[in-house]
Amino acid sequence: MDASVDNQQSVHRGYGWRPEGCDRVALVLQGGGALGAYQAGVYEALHEAEIEPNFVSGVSIGAINAAIIAGNSRDQRLPRLREFWNMITERKIWHYTPDGDMFRKARNAASSWMTVTLGQPGFFKPRETSPWFSPAGAQNALSYYDSGPLRDSLLNLVDFSLLNDKMTGFAVGAVNVLSGNFIYFDNSREEILPEHIMASGALPPALPMIKIGTDHYWDGGIVSNTPLQHLLDQETTHNTLVFQVDLFSARGALPRDIQEVMARQKDIMYSSRTRYNTDVYRRIHNWKTKLRDALGKIPEEQLTEEERALKRELGGLPDITILHLIYQQKAYEGHAKDYEFSGTSMREHWQSGYEDTKRTLKRREWLAMPRQGSGILVHDVHRESESF
Repeated sequence: MDASVDNQQSVHRGYGWRPEGCDRVALVLQGGGALGAYQAGVYEALHEAEIEPNFVSGVSIGAINAAIIAGNSRDQRLPRLREFWNMITERKIWHYTPDGDMFRKARNAASSWMTVTLGQPGFFKPRETSPWFSPAGAQNALSYYDSGPLRDSLLNLVDFSLLNDKMTGFAVGAVNVLSGNFIYFDNSREEILPEHIMASGALPPALPMIKIGTDHYWDGGIVSNTPLQHLLDQETTHNTLVFQVDLFSARGALPRDIQEVMARQKDIMYSSRTRYNTDVYRRIHNWKTKLRDALGKIPEEQLTEEERALKRELGGLPDITILHLIYQQKAYEGHAKDYEFSGTSMREHWQSGYEDTKRTLKRREWLAMPRQGSGILVHDVHRESESF
């Protein structure tokens, strides 16, 4: 960080740089399969800037990245992320790809087809028997792939004793298969196991539901592909700087062929509801502020004990700044971009996340906490004119 930021910075509880008045830095990671390397690039830029999150949450591939970050010491987080992404993208597609979009499209198509037929090293592998030819109730009848390799990878890359020591807050989202209810597994409430992370990434029908206790869970992206709401819903007084990292963009161009239709449909279906969530949070925060001000005008002796408690609670409303980073799709990427796991694409996604974050961090004024009592600010480097 440069001298202009040094004058404003504070070191908070050993976690590194913090804006003045900031109690917590949160990293919130959306799901998106192979695009998740973008989130690793975001973390690399934060790591270089000595901005270490002390709350990390994710859904699907975001849950895996979050677990690797929260489940390692600061000096091991980046090497472990690299190890994971190099491992799952190690398969060679072509030795040489000519320059030009048409050749990249062909290469990406070959890569995604290899994922479909062979799975990904250290992540998932095809079932020995197709679910279409397996009897009902058999394990092979419930998904196209076996996610057992992911469990082994998590045990190798994540220190679960560190993940559960609560020094870094951690939460991942999943969906209960029977009830359809969305749930967050949070290390402040329960011990996190590999199965909790696998459940968050168990997207059907590709990957199998994961049993935890007596319940079965699927990928949280079925209901909500971003864990931002879990962060905003927490009853806390912590002023928070949030890095919200999305892999699907809600905005996009009008499709011109069937592949673009499929890609756009997926973007809309899995894009984050970040703006909706922040709008709702802001409205609720404004009403709480008005209620606090109204209670402040009433003499203390005329308030009930319950009203006094509410007044004290409303006196500590947190302020939140969200830096919203959204992966911007390349021209040659199609609807299979989330399961196109080539090493070339992985490195491109990683670099995009790194560069977008570096650009965001250059906007020093964006790193500040909102004026006390103002609630929430959101900035997006790709939509600077619309920051609100």
